[in-house]
Amino acid sequence: MEITAWFQLALVCVLGAMSPGPSLAVVVRNTVSGGRFQGVMAGLGHGIGVGLYALVAVAGLAFLLAADPVVFRAANLAGSGVLAWIGIQLWRASFRPGETVGEKRGLRGVRGFAEGFAIAFLNPKIAVFFLALFSQFVRGEAGWMEKGVMALTAGAIDTSWYVLVALVLAGSGAVNWLRRRATLVDRAIGGVLLLIAAGLFLRNL
Repeated sequence: MEITAWFQLALVCVLGAMSPGPSLAVVVRNTVSGGRFQGVMAGLGHGIGVGLYALVAVAGLAFLLAADPVVFRAANLAGSGVLAWIGIQLWRASFRPGETVGEKRGLRGVRGFAEGFAIAFLNPKIAVFFLALFSQFVRGEAGWMEKGVMALTAGAIDTSWYVLVALVLAGSGAVNWLRRRATLVDRAIGGVLLLIAAGLFLRNL
């Protein structure tokens, strides 16, 4: 892959990672509720989920999701279920403020990683996005090394962005302001995720 093509690919991946959505909401919420470590782990989990989808797409397996409406619909319904579950958990947590404060660091990390990974991996639209994106860059004679670099680029950029979000938020005064309003934050983010989940569910019935 030529360096100019790689920069073009990286730029699209950066813009895709920076676009606001449920992924950003999940990373922000984990950072506010569990601190820097939990937020970073959420970003890491999300990046790994995105990287796996990028690998699937560059290997051509994403055609199965794009071509089979039943598989795609089932995956979307599963994704909406995860969003709804996280949203419900946030609403429940809003009535038990401070519950995660005493939670062990390792458990907070597992919680953050699991939510970050799930929000990415159970979103098949990511695979379709990468399928469309990589089709513009993969050459017919491209080997597995080149394809691996493309998938690694996508995963690394996504991980870097969300880890950066967690680090900046955790190191700013904003996180303390948000923590003082943790109940409102949980309910607001939970409500947004529930609305997104409902929309996905209705579109895929």
